[in-house]
Amino acid sequence: MPEGIFTVDLPDGRLLEGWASAESGQPAVLFHVGTPSAGTPFAPLVDAAQARRYGFVTYSRPGYAGSTRLEGRSVADCAHDVATLLDARSLERVAMVGWSGGGPHALACAALLSDRVIAAATLAGVAPWDAEGLVWLDGMADENLEEFAATLEGEDALLRFLEPIVGDRVDVTAESLAAGLGGLLTDVDRAAFTGEFAEFLAETNRAALSTGPWGWLDDDLAFARDWGFALADIGVPVTVWHGGHDAMVPTPHGEWLAQHIPGARRRILGDEGHLSLVLRFDAILDDLHADAA
Repeated sequence: MPEGIFTVDLPDGRLLEGWASAESGQPAVLFHVGTPSAGTPFAPLVDAAQARRYGFVTYSRPGYAGSTRLEGRSVADCAHDVATLLDARSLERVAMVGWSGGGPHALACAALLSDRVIAAATLAGVAPWDAEGLVWLDGMADENLEEFAATLEGEDALLRFLEPIVGDRVDVTAESLAAGLGGLLTDVDRAAFTGEFAEFLAETNRAALSTGPWGWLDDDLAFARDWGFALADIGVPVTVWHGGHDAMVPTPHGEWLAQHIPGARRRILGDEGHLSLVLRFDAILDDLHADAA
């Protein structure tokens, strides 16, 4: 199958937009993007997968870019979309990687598509909102505290919060995105926010929000309610990666996930942040490859 953007017709009439560089039947890595992001490939991640003879697949969750909104979606709802995507691309067995807001969605697929998922990894992923013993907002920068305060008020309040930000990001550049993230960028992440990586982050924001705030809004609402699956139901190998300098999703989220996902491996890297962590993709893939073997 050709490399590049594709769309999948979903059973309920929605469209799902994705990007793939994978042959039919080839082992592949499916990358669940963060919040807010579109299924835009970052060349070094694609190259790292291909160097290990894996295809690379990513997609835009409902409401982002060319994927039709699914109002009221739960985290678990992604499993149906991903199964249809895999069938459309003739991919039988895949490894799941979820970065930031993609983390819960990778775990949902690990729990609900265990016949298709060979292993999974979360990178700076959030823990469930009702995680016992975790103060969910502790350690987050003010920008996130304001965002989730609006989330708890409900959809209308969150929409009012997001609309001006989305308006600013439709034409965002790498420089203006870095400025807009403010305190969410730790020193480690600010140092990583440069060159090709910074341009990619701006590009995926522009694409994600080109059709409005809906994907971002529905992600936040889904994180703050029941995810629709139990972590205890995950029966495939999982590695939890987290940085020690993360003001978007603080390190205790990763610690909590590593303790509560059955058999999970803990990879807490004290010298990494929320964004810089994904640049360790070679090591992440090596772990996944070992699990697949």
